[in-house]
Amino acid sequence: MIVVDRIRKVYSSKNGDVPAVKNVSLEIKEGEIFGIIGYSGAGKSTLIRLFNGLEKPTGGSIFIGGKDITKMRGSELRETRQKIGMIFQHFNLLWSRTVRGNISFPLEIAGVPRNERLKRVDELIKLVGLDGKEDAYPSQLSGGQKQRVGIARALANNPKVLLCDEATSALDPQTTDSILDLLQDINEKLGLTIILITHEMHVIRKIAHRVAVMDGGEIVEMAPVLEIFKHPKQSITRRFVQQVAEPDDSEEIMAHLIKKYPNGAIARLTFVGEAAEQPIISELLKTQNVTVNILEGKVTQTQSGAYGTLTIQIIGSEEDIYSAVQFLNDRQVGVEVIVNA
Repeated sequence: MIVVDRIRKVYSSKNGDVPAVKNVSLEIKEGEIFGIIGYSGAGKSTLIRLFNGLEKPTGGSIFIGGKDITKMRGSELRETRQKIGMIFQHFNLLWSRTVRGNISFPLEIAGVPRNERLKRVDELIKLVGLDGKEDAYPSQLSGGQKQRVGIARALANNPKVLLCDEATSALDPQTTDSILDLLQDINEKLGLTIILITHEMHVIRKIAHRVAVMDGGEIVEMAPVLEIFKHPKQSITRRFVQQVAEPDDSEEIMAHLIKKYPNGAIARLTFVGEAAEQPIISELLKTQNVTVNILEGKVTQTQSGAYGTLTIQIIGSEEDIYSAVQFLNDRQVGVEVIVNA
């Protein structure tokens, strides 16, 4: 569906060239929710603006549906953009127009007849859950409702691709979840390809199928989301995983636990997929000659399955602890021994 081939973007400044995107290559499948995550300055927002021609690349190509959008100009580019919807962090609504007027705007630009516009707008209002708000102005809406208007407007011309540039970062956690649920529902109902730009791993964890991690204008790691949780290769990826897998004060908690439980080994277990739903600790206690104290734990869901972490104290002889670790490894549980017996 989408093929990015060695795309580059360099900005010129008084102090010389500033590379924002460096030779990025990737493929995004039709109907996929693909996440691109990175901290501020990573180049992710520049990259997403290259997808719809809002930025022109310094080099490379982006093929959407077999056509290179980086080579398009004029009417061909405008026509292609109608098939690429975009929603923004700060909504970008027309404050002088009602909900209905905002959603209708791209249809008016496209020259859609009035009767068809009205029918399409009504369909979209129902799809995004804004029934009863048709005549409200943006100033009368909550943040979540404004973003729903933005989503409906982006869907007006039946796009094949939806670009989301930090679409939930201005929202509170509960509203963020409701918007992500809506995007997932749209993806499933319409088969829409969605590209998410974000700095929040919670967003990726909740709805993305695959994720690319950007740093310094480059993609440093890319994999299915569950695989990223299971085996993060780069230090920046591990920091993102820790956003949702571990408490913010994890290091302080570990120091406290090590001091409080000096005997035995302290280990952090990682459960992925079916392993997160099996009574493995119960089996461990029944079959191994060790005692286990559960110190802390968390299970989170991704599109492809569950991911869980559990910190435990294992008490027993050195041989018995080694046997317990092997038991866990044999059942596809990741084991990181923090403190040895």
